[in-house]
Amino acid sequence: MAIKVRGEKDFYIGVLYLALGAAGLWFGQTYPFGTPARMGAGFFPVIIAGLLVIFGLVAICRGLAVDGPEVGPIDFKGIALITASVVAFGLLLRPAGLIVAIVISGLIAASANDRFKLGWQALLGLFAFAACCALVFVTGLGLPISIFGTAFAGLYR
Repeated sequence: MAIKVRGEKDFYIGVLYLALGAAGLWFGQTYPFGTPARMGAGFFPVIIAGLLVIFGLVAICRGLAVDGPEVGPIDFKGIALITASVVAFGLLLRPAGLIVAIVISGLIAASANDRFKLGWQALLGLFAFAACCALVFVTGLGLPISIFGTAFAGLYR
């Protein structure tokens, strides 16, 4: 008896989630786990990897049980721009600071969508998102991230 995949998108994204989650669990086992009160280096990665495995299994089951759309062509432009967005954030965080890194990586990521139009609403939303991230991560959680990086040190000291 052959297994029939009814929803290709759900099935294949489930396989991807399951594979990434399993890899995360495998790599995460070498780090100390800790407790929720005193988290070890492996706590967050193992929890996220476990959730990926669960979501992967659910998506695979859904792909086998529910009719869905077929997988379309791969959007290489979108993949390249989202990857570039993550790389830009990592490269800009220290020299430019959190606000600039979020704004630039957000603009790069948004350009992956063919319907994206750069207008005042998009910029306002992006700056509001960057400000909220600064409030939550730097002010609220006290993470040692510069809001305005070393490149702007002369402007505010």
